[in-house]
Amino acid sequence: MPGHLRDYFVVLPDSAAGAAVAGRLPVRESTGRSAAQESTGPAAAGGDGLTVLHPSGRPWVVARTAFREVSHLRRGDDALVLIGPDRVPESVLAGLLEGARDRAGLERRLARRPGLHHVIARLSGQTWIRGTASGLRRIYHARHPEAGTIASDRPAVLARLIDAPLDDGALALRMLDFLPHPLSRRVVWRGVHETGAGYGLALPVAAPGTAAVPGPAEYRWWEPPAPELPLAEGARALGEAIAASVRAHVGGHDRISCELSGGLDSTALTFAARATGPRRLSLLTVAARDRYSEDETWARRAVELAGQDDDSTPTAPDRHADEPTAAGGPADPGRPTAADRPADPGRPAGPDRPADPDLEHRVIPADDAPYFYADLASCAAELNDEPLPVAPGRARAELLLGRARATGSRYHLTGYGGDELFLGLPHAYQDLFHGNPFTAWNHLGGLRHQLGWPLLPTVKALLNRSSFPRWLAGAVTAEAQPVARTPLLSWGVRQSLRPWFTELANSLIVEEFRAAAEHAEPIDPWRGRHVDIDAVRMGARHFQAMEDIGTTIGLPVAAPFYDDRVLEATLAVRLPDRISPWRYKPLLVEAMRGVVPDALLARTTKDHMSSDEHQGLREHGPELAELWTGSRLAERGLVDGRQLLRLAAEPFSPVLVEHSISSTVAGETWLRTAENAWPTAPSRSDRTSPLTRTSEAIL
Repeated sequence: MPGHLRDYFVVLPDSAAGAAVAGRLPVRESTGRSAAQESTGPAAAGGDGLTVLHPSGRPWVVARTAFREVSHLRRGDDALVLIGPDRVPESVLAGLLEGARDRAGLERRLARRPGLHHVIARLSGQTWIRGTASGLRRIYHARHPEAGTIASDRPAVLARLIDAPLDDGALALRMLDFLPHPLSRRVVWRGVHETGAGYGLALPVAAPGTAAVPGPAEYRWWEPPAPELPLAEGARALGEAIAASVRAHVGGHDRISCELSGGLDSTALTFAARATGPRRLSLLTVAARDRYSEDETWARRAVELAGQDDDSTPTAPDRHADEPTAAGGPADPGRPTAADRPADPGRPAGPDRPADPDLEHRVIPADDAPYFYADLASCAAELNDEPLPVAPGRARAELLLGRARATGSRYHLTGYGGDELFLGLPHAYQDLFHGNPFTAWNHLGGLRHQLGWPLLPTVKALLNRSSFPRWLAGAVTAEAQPVARTPLLSWGVRQSLRPWFTELANSLIVEEFRAAAEHAEPIDPWRGRHVDIDAVRMGARHFQAMEDIGTTIGLPVAAPFYDDRVLEATLAVRLPDRISPWRYKPLLVEAMRGVVPDALLARTTKDHMSSDEHQGLREHGPELAELWTGSRLAERGLVDGRQLLRLAAEPFSPVLVEHSISSTVAGETWLRTAENAWPTAPSRSDRTSPLTRTSEAIL
């Protein structure tokens, strides 16, 4: 059963037609109980998840979540539902609703909590729904012929309910490496619409004395903060936001795991997770095939330092791949207790300080890690919201998460989002140039020498004042990709159409960009902030593939850097303090100082896996040839199947060196999954449901 059937929620109108739609939802066998009718406590396992009712008694929110917590509270006719990684206590829910006379009042209260939840609220008879500003949690809506507007976090569910056909224009767009704002919102099913990140969806009720219900309206609930904070103050705020996000995901779990690549992002989260006090912390590192890779060395160094006290006295030894141990074994009787150890500057002191966890480090040998494009048939296990270019790496992700689950982990953390947030893209110097041209040019000089940008093209790009709509209209081209030394200071990156795209696909893509440019507005008036936020939202969208794989194998996966509070804390820091050509991720380094040992914060390099992708084209050429035989994209007239078959036999073709094929592969595997996404009836194996945990009170 594809992953979209394991984890979703739907918001329905208060009508008989809305109740009828609830009966069509792809749910498991019901226990006959509605959680909205239960007293405070967990809903029963084995049922159809959780149903929160309208005051009329009809279904309002039908949530079937595999791991996410559903917390809800009703106060008369008003109600609040939060769906996210942690259960929100009733007292907190009451504090959010008390005194919240309108949407703005509720948002002010929600801004004090980690920004990880879908929010569904009803005040004064109006329902509104929103996801997160980072784009990690999104909202979709569609017009049902009988029920009117229905909303969900998964577009596939809405497409099923309204029998929506696929949209070839949106599919063609997904064959590009990435989609800039606002084209990323183009849903691949006709009649299904995405509400933009940072916007919510208001669902009005019928006007008094009428049966007509007006359509939904989008409203903006989030604005990026002004970049005003100095580095020291901003770093403190960022450190607090990261710690809060990590606690929201794994706080209270006794066994957790982290992907410890050895890079700064995963290392920061490893030490933040250590501070939450789990009994067992399993760290997983995938060894690189490249003999010049430094990641494993830094990962082992991090484990060594994490297993030491401040006085360098070892605690429980870390276990590497050649020293296997059963997860969850008894604690070392000779291990010092919290009272015996000196204070750690990154964690609370005294009786509130949790004991250090048992550390287990598993290094996955490079030969165990699949190349890219391995086991493409396994992509059928999940139907993502859209084709995602990370699909060719699914087998590698499944291996890592499977090994994490085998440790007994209850929750797995990754460092996804760190590059988008903390590296800083060159486009930001456009913003800095307006307010501080000398500092901007000084920083650009360092960056220009690192990247080999010629002087005159850099000056020309810096002085370019083209509007966002004009840039968007020309953001795709049939010309070759620009050379690596081309300065990147515009609203985004220009992309080339692929040689295997058909004329139909090319015309659809160009028309989509042209049509979007007619009414497009940037995320932010400043180019750098626009590009930074768009990059974060693109990464958050791609991370959904990892979450869905975790759902498939039974392990929740999280990327705490995509928390709205982390995004806000980053954007609030002054540009010359946040990014620098002479320092590696300076804001993250300062935010984690005192939590991560200084020796690890000194790393200034980053490994890449491009060789694994190229080698994967050679190793899995026969599987790619099979994929292109009977290609669904070719049947829709979007790709030249014969050319793709030839390229499968020529993995080192100059065409594949210049043009990535990963997004086309993702589109093909997604289409094949979509063909068989809807079972006609639930199988016996599908008639059990993970425990849906709820917090509810009726005032």
